[in-house]
Amino acid sequence: MSIKLVASDLDGTLVNYDNSIPSENLKAIEVLKDKHIDFAICTGKTYSLTKDICNQCNASYGIFGNGTQIINLKTGEEIYKNIISFADFETCFFLAKQHQLHVHVYTATEVITSELKYLDLRNSILVSDVPFKVVDSVYEDVKQNNLQIFKFVISSDGDLKEIKNEIEAQTGLSINLIAKRGIYKDTIIQKEYEYLDISPKNIGKGYAIHYLSEFLKVESSDIMALGDNVNDMDLLKSSGVSVALANAYDELKQIASYTTTNAVR
Repeated sequence: MSIKLVASDLDGTLVNYDNSIPSENLKAIEVLKDKHIDFAICTGKTYSLTKDICNQCNASYGIFGNGTQIINLKTGEEIYKNIISFADFETCFFLAKQHQLHVHVYTATEVITSELKYLDLRNSILVSDVPFKVVDSVYEDVKQNNLQIFKFVISSDGDLKEIKNEIEAQTGLSINLIAKRGIYKDTIIQKEYEYLDISPKNIGKGYAIHYLSEFLKVESSDIMALGDNVNDMDLLKSSGVSVALANAYDELKQIASYTTTNAVR
């Protein structure tokens, strides 16, 4: 085994909770570059939310939206794209409305919401150069402007398991349920909540890293992956060497090859 590609999650892994990159991590990326090992960012965020970080760490490739888009950051070429169909967007939106839940959506260039709240509020604080558009109706804005949706997010103070099951039964979309509670509380907005991170069918970081490895002609055994959250599970499982951060969810530590002793701040 010879590592040829290192893929890292962003929040809670490569970057601190204030969206800064520790100098030690930047130095580690430079070591990879010196050894001619490609470095890929693999995040649930869209490209528009992470351009600055991509530039700071000089990443070679980027997997965005949990795998809805893969970009060659060296050339700007889009290697892969998959969006949520309007029919599936419609289903998600009206189920969320029935449950009186907060939603926001990600396009290639902006975040659309009816109110900055939960995860979209957090991201609006951390990322200053991306438009966060507040509209009367997310549904009408998407429909009237024929927007391409990379990701749909539903947030709540309460339990989201019921609506997760409903959406999966009606659409088959890929859904990650993230609980920002207890030790995982969102310290940027000082709030506990849950959110559903909803992507197109058959999308995930594991599928995306497999697609990228085939594009690069790199064996999965020659990939190292790092993560901290439950949406990193398939990424770590699809890599030859898997690393969970000390601050990672317990589910991730249980399947990782290694767990770090240091956590991000």
